[in-house]
Amino acid sequence: MKQQQGNAMPTVLEKKYETFAEFYPSYLSQHSNRTCRQLHFVGSTLALLSLVALVLTGALYWLAVALVCGYGFAWIGHFVFEKNRPATFKQPLYSLLGDWVMYWQMLTGQVSF
Repeated sequence: MKQQQGNAMPTVLEKKYETFAEFYPSYLSQHSNRTCRQLHFVGSTLALLSLVALVLTGALYWLAVALVCGYGFAWIGHFVFEKNRPATFKQPLYSLLGDWVMYWQMLTGQVSF
């Protein structure tokens, strides 16, 4: 572990994953808090609905709404409830894919709400 100066919490140096299959178990371990997972689900659902509104209306502000909902809810879950740093900052593409795999697994009962 790497210690930061001052009163900040220590951070763990994260591995750079080569494949999504290698990354996803670690991704799931960073979502052990139920409220964090629920916030991810709500944010992802609102992001999907915003994208539908974008397609139906052509109003580009729905894209901004989708991004704010998707990332905003997830980041609140991580910083407030999970007390960790979102994977988005280290591996953005795998993290985005992980969000949608976890979303599908919550919908299908493979990951608990």
